[in-house]
Amino acid sequence: MRKNYSKKYVLLCAFLMMSVMAFAQTGSIKGKVFDETNAPLPGATVSIDGTTIGSTTDANGNFTINGIKSGNVTVTARFLGYVAIKKAVTVGTSVIEVSFSLKPDNQSLNEVVVIGYGTQKKKDLTGAITNITSKDFQKGVITTPEQLIAGKVAGVSVISNSGAPGAGSQIRIRGGASLSASNSPLIVIDGVPLDNSRNTDGTSKIPGVADPLSLINPNDIESFSVLKDASATAIYGNRASNGVILITTKKGKAGKPVIDFTTQFSVGKLTKEASVLTADQLRDYVKANGTAAQIAQLGTANTDWQKQIYQTALTTDNNLSVSGATKVLPYRVSVGYLDQNGIIKTSSLERISGGINLSPSFFTDHFKVTLNLKGSQVKQRFADEAAIGSAVSFDPTKPVYSGSNRFGGYYEWLDNPANPTSSPLKGLATINPLGRLEQQQNNSTAYRSIGNLQLDYKFHFLPELHANVNLGYDISKGSGTNIVPDSAASNYNGFKDAQGVTHRGINNVYKGTQSNKIFEGFFSYAKDFKNIKSHVDAIAGYSYQDFLLTTYNYATFAYDGTKQAGTDPIYPFDKPENRLISVYGRVNYVYDDKYTLTGTVRRDGSSKFNPDKQFGTFPSVAFAWKINREAFLADSRTISDLKLRLGYGITGQQDGIGNYDYISYYNLSTKTAQYQLGDTFYSLYRPNGYYYNRTWEQTAAINVALDFGFIDNRITGTLDYYNRKTSNLLNNISQPAGTNFSNEIVANVGNLSSNGVELNINADIIRSADINWSVNLNATYNTNKITKLTIAPDPSYAGVPAGGISGGTGNNIQIQSVGYAKNSFYVYQQVYGTNGKPLDGVYVDRNNDGVVNSSDLYRYKSADPKEYFGFSSNFSYKKWSVGFVTRASIGNYVYNNVFSSSGVSLSVFNSIGILNNASTNLLESGLSGSSDKNKLSDYYVQNGSFFKMDNANIGYNFGKIFGNTGNFRVSGNVQNVFTITKYKGLDPEVNNGIDNNFYPRPRTYVLGLSLTL
Repeated sequence: MRKNYSKKYVLLCAFLMMSVMAFAQTGSIKGKVFDETNAPLPGATVSIDGTTIGSTTDANGNFTINGIKSGNVTVTARFLGYVAIKKAVTVGTSVIEVSFSLKPDNQSLNEVVVIGYGTQKKKDLTGAITNITSKDFQKGVITTPEQLIAGKVAGVSVISNSGAPGAGSQIRIRGGASLSASNSPLIVIDGVPLDNSRNTDGTSKIPGVADPLSLINPNDIESFSVLKDASATAIYGNRASNGVILITTKKGKAGKPVIDFTTQFSVGKLTKEASVLTADQLRDYVKANGTAAQIAQLGTANTDWQKQIYQTALTTDNNLSVSGATKVLPYRVSVGYLDQNGIIKTSSLERISGGINLSPSFFTDHFKVTLNLKGSQVKQRFADEAAIGSAVSFDPTKPVYSGSNRFGGYYEWLDNPANPTSSPLKGLATINPLGRLEQQQNNSTAYRSIGNLQLDYKFHFLPELHANVNLGYDISKGSGTNIVPDSAASNYNGFKDAQGVTHRGINNVYKGTQSNKIFEGFFSYAKDFKNIKSHVDAIAGYSYQDFLLTTYNYATFAYDGTKQAGTDPIYPFDKPENRLISVYGRVNYVYDDKYTLTGTVRRDGSSKFNPDKQFGTFPSVAFAWKINREAFLADSRTISDLKLRLGYGITGQQDGIGNYDYISYYNLSTKTAQYQLGDTFYSLYRPNGYYYNRTWEQTAAINVALDFGFIDNRITGTLDYYNRKTSNLLNNISQPAGTNFSNEIVANVGNLSSNGVELNINADIIRSADINWSVNLNATYNTNKITKLTIAPDPSYAGVPAGGISGGTGNNIQIQSVGYAKNSFYVYQQVYGTNGKPLDGVYVDRNNDGVVNSSDLYRYKSADPKEYFGFSSNFSYKKWSVGFVTRASIGNYVYNNVFSSSGVSLSVFNSIGILNNASTNLLESGLSGSSDKNKLSDYYVQNGSFFKMDNANIGYNFGKIFGNTGNFRVSGNVQNVFTITKYKGLDPEVNNGIDNNFYPRPRTYVLGLSLTL
């Protein structure tokens, strides 16, 4: 009996094992994915619906999916810009073969575009929104994110601040809408709006950081959505007058794990030196024009000081990411390492970055969670950029080194050259440029972390309704030390202590933190009402954002640690914190897939303004008509897309406004306004000037546009016209004596108008199995005019001086005046002789009163271009690809501060009593520079129009290199290939139109390798 029971047990176990084996039986699917021309589509995604099982096609369009449970399954093939195809198959023990032929998605008209607080199909957009994905980004060594889209978007100007590592860029959307406040767009990364606040010169408020965007790794970015008109940006209310840039980072996708590794090695070279006299030219000039004493100062060396400060800059950029999905958890993890040297010696940047993205779904996709975390550490060494000017001015007949141990061994001008061992430095003399660089150690370390948790719940009883929560933060910390030894000439004068002992050199510390926290909650609803041919989607939400900036002040110390009297730090009277609370909503209604109406409103409250002015309302409305959907165009073979868009809205601006300027509070006096009692300096409390009625600037704008597509959307584009009027511009106005605690305050009294036209055209010239060629052209025309700057019209009010220049004290070369473009140059009209050369100290008496004085200054040209263009091309033949990106700017003028400072004889024979070098412009102009009006001459305002090739690239895809896995690609490119311009300086592309001590942009040669497994 026992024996029989054992046999039955064995038979039962065998039966169960066979059942399990049958149940666990798996099969495979293989096949190929083609495009509309029957050419293979590499990189297409093929997945099994309802699972995380999938594959990616290889260079020949082939795919294989293993481990599929037997039974009926649905297979989906997807590729960006193409309509996804689903096929039902039955999986058994044999390999199933399935092929897909994908069709273009009407040139991505059904592509989902990121907009404010959601997404929308491109074909349903009513606002001026441009979407740029990673395949269209700029190539090469890209240190900061905004450089990825330079020259790629009509109406968007991206100008790198300089060639220094991590210098960042000036970003302008439609020219900006302000004068004194910020003109930078709001940037939102994965739903976290970044703090736009910067110093008045545009630099980062975080100490030790050249630009806050340099702390973000561009390799983690998937796409940019640029919101340009008020109907698109009004959802961001009082921070949106200068446009909005939405950045979406890369996410994990269904399928097996994908490992991506990219590495780049680059060499940066100086493209052009400032044109200065050689040693022999200077000797000839001094001998011909100088006194015996001046001739005696000439040396015998032949030093090219610019070659002494510039170097060949090497850079490596490495990035590794792993992405995929495990059951319900799509993920992407990335790390990056950038080591970049500048072309000026002692400038460098090292960045270590990491990112994590998790996006699981629960309850059959009813509850979605997205976690984004990005962090970086940046170490920088900042060069003393005053060395650029010193290299232009220092006497090339002098050697680099003196042969003595004084001043670190560098040659310096002495008060008594006959006594080099103890003679002090010559007062105000130019410092040895190489010594400036190598004797300063200005090192910093900065950290930045940006993260958020997004929750999206789709109600089971009403799946069209979603509840969304976004919790985010952006925290930056920076600190550093600036050390200059006491032997350095750059800080030779130092300071004296109470006993009269001189302490030289610098040993200073700086530190600061910036935090930005956000909570947002909103409902979204989307539903098709097929019986009335309608689609409705809407959102309504609440936002709370908190900003805190703390800069730690420290006293000034000499190299030996002695504190300078009167430099005790001044601490803020409270936390420099401000808050923004908002409610917002948007409704989008589509009828018959032809007519779209969008309404948006946001109401913001800001703690920067008084309680009576804290809240403002920012509405917008937009309409779109898909003309090609009408019967008279329905059968057109030529016109494949035609849409008219109309929009109007009001947006605001609060960046650049102080936190508590609407009240009078007592603050400690600055270091230059302290009271001395004995040997001690005391800061006293004093009231500040205030303006109770200050509020945000507001911009009302209209946009009229036409989107078009021809020949099955082989050619697509957009033509936009816009008109903007900014009111409540911030401007300095005088206060009558006794009415305020300051003789000037910043008040909302100005108006500015601007208008422009934008054109964007994309064309697929060739689209075939082996050859593809696409081009993009974008063009922008923009003008602006200041229409009001005073409370009451005042014809005698010249305007607000702007654009500080070197040479003299308090000189400005620009002005903001009613009736003229912003940043207009304010200059004297130069008189020229019969030989075409400027007459020394002779200017036009424009008002004919017999005297040339400040009344004869006139407004001449502007730093802002009237037209700018971008043109790019991408060509591929089988595994080869080539491309380039060019840009042009027309109508921008530049004040050549290098010529005005060093292109005159006064530069060589100066009042200091030493010899300096001069620009070669001295030989052309013959100007002495002795006139106090010389630096304000329109002779130095030059046409800065240019045509540039930003990038030229070539690549070859080797395909699979490890059997059936791995995709290997090699690329090479050149950045800053060439510049064509009539401008006589180093580079016509300078922010604000003033060229002085500009850190040159290098020409960079890049070799890149990428491997995907």
